[in-house]
This record gives sequence, C-alpha cells and structure tokens, in this order.
Amino acid sequence: MSMFKDIPVEVGVIYEGERIRRNDMQIELGGPSVDKKFEIAKVKPMDQIEDGRVFIVGPDIKDLKEGGVYPLGILIEAAGVQLDAGLEGVIERRLHGYLNYIEGFMHLNQRYDIWMRIGKKSFQKGLNSFEIVGKVLYRLFKNELSIIEKLQITFITDQTKINEYYSEALASYEARDAKARGLKDSEVDTFYGCVLCQSFAPSHVCVITPQRYSNCGAISWFDGKASASIDPKGPIFAIPRGEMINEEKGEFSGINETAKKRSMGEVTKVWLYTAFDHPHTSCGCFEAVTFYIPEVDGFGIVQRNFKGATVNGLPFSTLADSTAGGRQIDGFHGMSLEYMRSSKFFAADGGWNRVVWVPKEVKEKVKDFIPKDIIDKIATEEVAKNIDELKAFLKDKNHPIVAKWVTEETTPTTATTEDETMPVMTASTLPISAGGFRIILTDAKIYASKVVIKKDETKAEKR
Repeated sequence: MSMFKDIPVEVGVIYEGERIRRNDMQIELGGPSVDKKFEIAKVKPMDQIEDGRVFIVGPDIKDLKEGGVYPLGILIEAAGVQLDAGLEGVIERRLHGYLNYIEGFMHLNQRYDIWMRIGKKSFQKGLNSFEIVGKVLYRLFKNELSIIEKLQITFITDQTKINEYYSEALASYEARDAKARGLKDSEVDTFYGCVLCQSFAPSHVCVITPQRYSNCGAISWFDGKASASIDPKGPIFAIPRGEMINEEKGEFSGINETAKKRSMGEVTKVWLYTAFDHPHTSCGCFEAVTFYIPEVDGFGIVQRNFKGATVNGLPFSTLADSTAGGRQIDGFHGMSLEYMRSSKFFAADGGWNRVVWVPKEVKEKVKDFIPKDIIDKIATEEVAKNIDELKAFLKDKNHPIVAKWVTEETTPTTATTEDETMPVMTASTLPISAGGFRIILTDAKIYASKVVIKKDETKAEKR
C-alpha cells in the first residue's frame, strides 16, 4: 500500500494468516505463559485525544531480549462526532485484522487472551519499535473507519502499569457482555456474521446472535449490528435470519445460505445449539473448547489458558487442533465463555446437564449461570484428573448423566464365547468418513476386545 512507504516492512492483506513459529520469532507478546495482557478500545471526548500520537509505556521492541516472552497491553483511544461507547468493541476487534496485515507480525485471540509474535526477519528489516506498529494501526483505522476523527494508541509492556489497567479492562468487557444478555434469538430478524478469521480458517463463518456470542468472545449481537452499519462491506455483515428450520437444534435458512456462500460450499448447514451433526465451525481464536467424553457421554470444557492435561489426558492445544480451521467436528466445539451464560448453551444436547468437567477458573466465572441443582455435580481438575476419577465423582454426586448410564447398562450387550463385553465407546452421533462418503451412526456403541493406539510412522516420515 502506498501509504506505508515509510514502514520498513510490507503491509497488506496478503500477510493475514501468516504463522510465526517459535524458532523464527524475535519476541512473543502475551500468550498462554503470560497471566495478564489485554487490548481494549475506549471512545473519548475530542479534547482528550492527541491525534496520531503513539505512547510506549515500558521497554520498546528493540529493548526486549530475542526469544523472550513479555506482557502487553494495547489501549486504543478514539474520538469522533458519530462515535459512542457502543462502538468500542467494533474498533477493538479490528486490531486482529490490522495487526495481521503487517509482514512478520502474528496476532491471535482478543481481549484478555491476546497472543502476538514478531518474526526475526521483520525485526531485522526494521520492525523494532511499537512506534512503527502504531503508525500502521493509525493509518488503517483512519482510512477504513471514517467516523474516527482522532485516534491515539498506547502500548504497555510495564507489568505494573498493565496490572493497573487490567481490572478496568475486565470491567469494560463485562459491561458490554451484560448488555446483550436480555435479548433472545427469536426477538430479532437479523443475525450477524464475521469472517475476520478466514485467513486462518478459510471455511469458517462466525454466526453471532443475541444468544450466541462470537467464538472469540469479543463480538456481541449489538457489536455486530454496529459494525455492519458503519462498514457494510467489512468483515462483519448482516445475515437475514430466514426461516426457522429446526428450533431445537437452532437451524435457520438464512444462516445455512450464508455459510454455504461464504465457505465456498464447504459448509452447508450450521446448527447453533448443538455440538453434533452440523455444529458451528471453529476458527482458532475461540476462548474455550467443548469436547465430548464418550466414556461418560458428557461434555468437558477447557479454556485457552488452562495449563496441563484435561480429564481425558489431552491439553488445550491438542483439543483446539481437533476443531480449529473452519471444520465441523462432531463433539468438538470452539466457543466463547459468554455462550456458557446463554440459555441456548448446547440446549439441544441437554445444556448444563450434559456438562461433566470444567476447570475451576471457568466454573467460577460462569457460576451464576449454572443451574443450582447441577453446579456441585460438575467436576473440576481438583476432584477429577482422569476418566476413572471423573466416573467416581459423577456417581457419587448423582450427576444427571448417570441416569443414562443405567439405561445403557440394562440394555443387553453383545457377548463373546468367554465373557460379556461392554462398549469401549458410545456416542449419540458418530461420524465416519470413508471413500468420499460421510456416514453418521446414531446411538452408536462400539465393541472391541482390545484397543491399540499407535503413532502413524508413515505420516511422520513424510513430514
């Protein structure tokens, strides 16, 4: 772009989706090993903004040790006659796209989960100061969002200052989220879609409704409406709700048509209120992953910053890889924490009565939205670190899912000549892909005398 001639690296949409591996990074900012980090936008009066000013609080990029991991806070302050606080989330979410336009700059996630890397090659070309990053952001914001008349940007790497801003940022996020909680999907005729993450997940279209936040947790229905109104040709757009096809599953004709068009035919149906059959696609910026645990026929949930293995022995990163990229994977579902506060939270699957394991931190955040009769029956990492401990806990607490086990156990099972076998896997729906066909087994039970898991050496050799 001609307006970036003085920037030492290239800037353009061609760099969206660029991944910077650890060996290729100069520094990492935020990410899973940093507890407190944030990015937030605030609308301010005109006289409180120094237009075009970039502030750096703490060490600059060139002052940070190569290969190091550092905290970061980004504060975008904007002013304009047509701006109001309702547009803060819209401005904030544009950071994801704009930062990824910069050659050698990787930005993932949002809000308090931001994760960025600057590549060695771009650093060596001269991308060595937040002043440069700020100039790029300023020009992109002013060029693409004309309602912004003044803009100043602050980058904070000083941990003490980040701590001071952090609580205020969390309060702002919560205030925005709370605003959207009273509205229902049935009360509006327009939903919204977001394709900001298609550079990372080409077939992903995030559907935003009053009762289903964006996967990243940064865009409410109100944010979607505001964004589409000020930038109709932008990455966030209106979706006519259309005909209600399946109320229980959350299937709407308008969503299906949009998903098919925006995914180039890869996704033809999206069901909003279930994790099975045609679940909502997942990008890579989701806050948490829901994962099906066949041994207990229930859902586990894990958030991005969870350290260590979940109850099924897999860490967040592995579970995230199982559902990211715009795919529809039965039983795996990237989502926001705010969706867990919705009355439509996996409503077709049993809602909270189907959830069996949630990290303590997440449970604490959403406890006011978990039915009182189930909250103490859901295990955390403190009481269940593996499947056996989980089963014992659920039985002891008489979790609602246990009643389903009793039903299954009283059903005659297949017997061998030696003894009776029990299913090694059960699933309400189980997809199998073979020969170009997708076969869905309903109420499946799989029996095996032995299960062997081996590493695929042929794939390893090809890599």
